[in-house]
Amino acid sequence: MKKSIVLFALFFISYSFVSAQSDREMIEETLSENDLRAHIGFLASDALKGRDVRSDGLAAAAAYLSSNFQMYGVKKMPGMDSYYQQVGLKSVTPPSAGFIKVKDVSLKHGEDFIQLDGNNGSILAKKFLFVNHGMEADINPKKAKGKILVALCGDGEEENPQAWFGMAASKRKRAKEAGALGLIEIYQNAQLPWKFLTSFAMRTSMVLDEGEEDVADFQHLWMSTTDEKALEVIKKGKGKIDISVKGSEIDRFKSPNVVGWIEGTDPELKDEFVIYSAHYDHIGIGRADEEGDSIYNGTRDNAIGVSGVLAAVKNLSKYPTKRSALFILFTAEEKGLLGSKWFVEHPPVDLDKVAYCFNIDNAGYNNTELVTVFGLGRTTVGKHMINACKEFGLRAIDDPAPEQNLFDRSDNVNFAKKGIPAPTFSMGFDAFDDRIFKYYHQANDNPDSVDYEYILKYVQSFLLSGRLIANDPAKPFWTEGDKYYDAGKALYGN
Repeated sequence: MKKSIVLFALFFISYSFVSAQSDREMIEETLSENDLRAHIGFLASDALKGRDVRSDGLAAAAAYLSSNFQMYGVKKMPGMDSYYQQVGLKSVTPPSAGFIKVKDVSLKHGEDFIQLDGNNGSILAKKFLFVNHGMEADINPKKAKGKILVALCGDGEEENPQAWFGMAASKRKRAKEAGALGLIEIYQNAQLPWKFLTSFAMRTSMVLDEGEEDVADFQHLWMSTTDEKALEVIKKGKGKIDISVKGSEIDRFKSPNVVGWIEGTDPELKDEFVIYSAHYDHIGIGRADEEGDSIYNGTRDNAIGVSGVLAAVKNLSKYPTKRSALFILFTAEEKGLLGSKWFVEHPPVDLDKVAYCFNIDNAGYNNTELVTVFGLGRTTVGKHMINACKEFGLRAIDDPAPEQNLFDRSDNVNFAKKGIPAPTFSMGFDAFDDRIFKYYHQANDNPDSVDYEYILKYVQSFLLSGRLIANDPAKPFWTEGDKYYDAGKALYGN
């Protein structure tokens, strides 16, 4: 009896001590500067050769991340037999030649039009049909079958050319399902002039492989508006149209997101998830600098961010929060945010169960007194990030360079589009200037080039922000009037 009483007393004392610990004490106990040096030193080492997608270096990074998950008891997601969510990707080499001929108009590939998707081959169609923007209401399957469809890029509302590219896959799918032979979209956008678009389009690129059913000889093309005569002829939709392309190549493969979770402690709030995310890929090997270094190590972008997520794994495995934690390390961010786009389209958990996506990504820093949060004031929990940073001697600020549209240039935006509140936590900068570009996507972005005293405070602030958000009884949401506010209402049924 006495032994039982003593054991109970020891348990009670131990439990009371843990309960009395502050969030700051929990963080300082589980995170040291040496932890960060070890993670960053491995992930950004020359041995990983810049962690390019489909490289041995990226595979080694993925194995390192999954071993950390296993070490700290992170659970595999329901329906997944490992920590790897395989992302379907394809490498696309553009055609070497091609033409479009309508009446006496002839257009040349790489100058007047580019191929977004399709096989090598030729199509000779008797008719083509203008379908406005090619949205669902614009395409009548009875009229579209057996024709080349002509549409305007975008949806008539969004002006961002990156968003237009994101809409292209669904337009192509609709056209194929309607029995069309091809889709030509007419491109005109001052944000990205045609000559710059073609310079990108003529390089080998990477896109998601959505497993679309291959349609023999189907062509999806974007056409310039610089040839007014050709534009007028094609929009009228009269006469035969002859399309031919050759020399294109498609190579399909898979690359993993690394995903796992830790259950929360609150009987009700544990059914909600706070995501801690970062991308673990970088740009690989490139042109050598003056020192002869050709490995782009990606310390800032984004070994530091990944190390922040690993710090959260260690901290939350010992001291879980009321809401459950979902950890995601994305592949192929540098190829167009592809890993995160795949995740939101193939989520292993219902997205309406995700209360918040707390992304961490970096280009660099030029002020070690700051943390820059893209979207600090756009959600209802910005106060938690402000208070967390203050706790560790830093000051949180919102995006100082809105002209760069940085909120929409990291993985958070794919969650935001679904309605999930999703800022990006970034190292402190007060201007997107030469001090940032000195290391951003450069070969000199090595592990020994950063201030670890600052990085420790930065990651501590990230962890405390996450803990405050995950323990807040009030569910996070967008601030009213935000561009993603209505998407959030639709997702959560508010």
